[in-house]
Amino acid sequence: MHQHHETTPLPAGARRRAQLVLAAIVVPLFIATLVATWMLWPEDRSAIGSRPLTDSNAKPTPAVVTDLDADSEQVLPTAGIRLTGGDNAGAETRMQVPPEIFDHGLDVGDKVLVVFLSDAMGSGSPYVFLDYQRTMPMGILFIGYLIVVALVARIKGLAAVVGLLTSLGVIVFFAIPAIMSGSNPVGVALTAGSLMMFCAVYLAHGMSIRTTTALLGTFGGLAITLGVGLWALRASHVTGAQGDTGQLISTTFPNLRLGDLILCGLVIACLGALNDVTITQASAVWELHAANPKLSKRELWRGGMRIGEDHIASTVYTLAFAYVGTALPLLILAALIDRSFLATLGAGEIAEEVVRTLVSSIGLILAIPLTTAIAVALVHKAPRRGLVKEEAAE
Repeated sequence: MHQHHETTPLPAGARRRAQLVLAAIVVPLFIATLVATWMLWPEDRSAIGSRPLTDSNAKPTPAVVTDLDADSEQVLPTAGIRLTGGDNAGAETRMQVPPEIFDHGLDVGDKVLVVFLSDAMGSGSPYVFLDYQRTMPMGILFIGYLIVVALVARIKGLAAVVGLLTSLGVIVFFAIPAIMSGSNPVGVALTAGSLMMFCAVYLAHGMSIRTTTALLGTFGGLAITLGVGLWALRASHVTGAQGDTGQLISTTFPNLRLGDLILCGLVIACLGALNDVTITQASAVWELHAANPKLSKRELWRGGMRIGEDHIASTVYTLAFAYVGTALPLLILAALIDRSFLATLGAGEIAEEVVRTLVSSIGLILAIPLTTAIAVALVHKAPRRGLVKEEAAE
């Protein structure tokens, strides 16, 4: 873990007091998180990978597109391909392509995955388009991302990337398998969210009073989001059963409540934004105190909340824009139907997105005064003289 140096001075006595208070709260939370992880750890992982991507006799084969045949008399458009893997690597043949893929971006030179179908041998196009090969462009994008982070944020930025990867590992190896094995999604979300926050916050920002304050604010916002979400999803009857994905999950996991799954996703989705506002808010209070140690508790609170008001103003539209961008195809389809604006907002999957946005925003907004109050309580008793810097030795 990298070292984190506080710029805000705290005297030794106040620092020890803050450390004891935070430890008395955070250590039990950490222990509870570990216990919950142990209790919810999925022993049965048989559902993972239990369904083959294709027929057992039809393995995905890499290929490159060599020509397009838009005037084909066959039911499906076809394209010439050269196999680049498998037993017949180097062979040239043809593949059938779904019209929507053919019309929206397939071009000569594209790298694709195809599946051989023996039943299509007589058609002259025995292979069928499965998907694009995306490993190379996504790998280049990720490397570019790392380079940008390293150049701009250096070690701290790379530590944050490690925290991100660790958090994604919690989702992949714990949260998803635990839900698939029958654990309650809400309990899994709280446990996974707690693990992710401990990893991400301390890896990215180091261990200090300031970051621990932000962590407590994040936990508070998480609890608020969970409580409001439990009520909102049930009161608005957002079940998640309207879409094809929800119906498929309900069929595959009949004992899984889709509403709980939505709440689980909502909690995890707001973690990053929660951590962002709490870290910034804790830092704001610390810097105000550093600039003027004579500020009273009330003045420090007011100054911190003036900064927090800007966070709240931006939060109001930040999450909304994010959800609108994600749900844009759904909104376009909804706009085709002749109904009022309010009726559209209250319909099925649209209502689900609206509830997600409002619940997450409430949790984020209330996390700001909560974090401010915690930070003020920890710094306002600092003496006016003899101040010492809080170092990473915390």
